Amino acid sequence: MKGFARTTLALSVSLAMTAGAQAADFDDMDPITLRLAHVVNEQDGFHIAAEKFETLVEARTEGKVDIELYPNATLGDERTLLEAMQIGAVDMGVITNGPVANFVEEMAVFELPFLFPSPDAAYEVLDGPIGQELLAKLTDVNLKGLAYAERGFRNLTNSERAVTSPADIDGLRIRVMENPVYVDTFRELGANAIPMAWTEALTAMQQGTIDGQENPVNVIHSFKLYETQEHMTLSRHTYAPAIFVMGMPAWSQLPEAAQAVLAEAAQEAAEHERRVNAEMAAEQLAELREAGMQIVEEPDIAAFQEAVAPVYEQYGEQFGDYLPRIQEALK
Repeated sequence: MKGFARTTLALSVSLAMTAGAQAADFDDMDPITLRLAHVVNEQDGFHIAAEKFETLVEARTEGKVDIELYPNATLGDERTLLEAMQIGAVDMGVITNGPVANFVEEMAVFELPFLFPSPDAAYEVLDGPIGQELLAKLTDVNLKGLAYAERGFRNLTNSERAVTSPADIDGLRIRVMENPVYVDTFRELGANAIPMAWTEALTAMQQGTIDGQENPVNVIHSFKLYETQEHMTLSRHTYAPAIFVMGMPAWSQLPEAAQAVLAEAAQEAAEHERRVNAEMAAEQLAELREAGMQIVEEPDIAAFQEAVAPVYEQYGEQFGDYLPRIQEALK
């Protein structure tokens, strides 16, 4: 209830500001088109968030800000998109937190395994002072963080065998995001952790050059991974945020009224995507079972947590005071 009250208050204040800005400023604003890119398909939560954002922004700026959507990695993989935003070649995107953390290292604190016990716990941290402080750090690398959408709790799939404990992962070739925390987490679990872009991973699974990957249910479903991955484990090993992020070149050219609209629309679109993900999860799991996936629903989570303890020892101090602050906030 505390998080709901905080969000509701912020929403009310921001909407009031945005409404006033519309009446005062958008009549004289020159029209502008912003290109919003992401790497997944139109059935994915990222695209749902992007479409909601597009609708809100275009309505609240009276059409003066036009949002063009580029799904399916048509403008590049996530790292490429972030680099393009920095120089103004792409305006904005919905980007998984892992690649963003390559630009602001402290953001990788969210990638620590088994950090968040539930989605609501994650939202409290992300939408609160800690999460907002980290978003603000993106300006140091010529990016503007607007809001946290989500990739969600990540789960393991593979083509070889059922995984109920870390021993079952031993030797599996698992694709992970290009982020050291993910790499080290799966190496501690005994996997041959292979960092690569998602577009490359899809081909690698089809060709059998990797055995598995880890992603939330919505990704596993929308990309029909059951075609190459027979086994799935609901490990929920990491909660992965995603970020509505802009390049500072695009952000800086907008008047303050439009900036206010974009920031508020991003938060609303992020919260919309979270709700949709929660509503769709049960249905998606059922469809994956019907498609032939063998799903381990209750793996030995305690064994997984024990196996990844060295990751906390390795990275505990690397993120400054963010890890203890998050742990305190979760109490």
